[in-house]
Amino acid sequence: MDEREEDRSEKSKNEHIKYYKSLNKIINDIQKEKSQERDPVIKNHLEGRIDAMEKDIQRIRNMFPNIKNEEWDDISN
Repeated sequence: MDEREEDRSEKSKNEHIKYYKSLNKIINDIQKEKSQERDPVIKNHLEGRIDAMEKDIQRIRNMFPNIKNEEWDDISN
């Protein structure tokens, strides 16, 4: 599979930051749901979703290495 070049423009950066924020919110919501869930199959499914989103968060961080960790932490709050 061919890899396409990722857009690292300022517009793309701003869009990815919005997406990054939404991923963090969704992960928090899923973690709350997971803590209330009793069924291990559902808990496992929710954990898989969290893992996938955390990989996407890491991909976004890697796309914009000029943003410092402290800035990412501020963005996610």
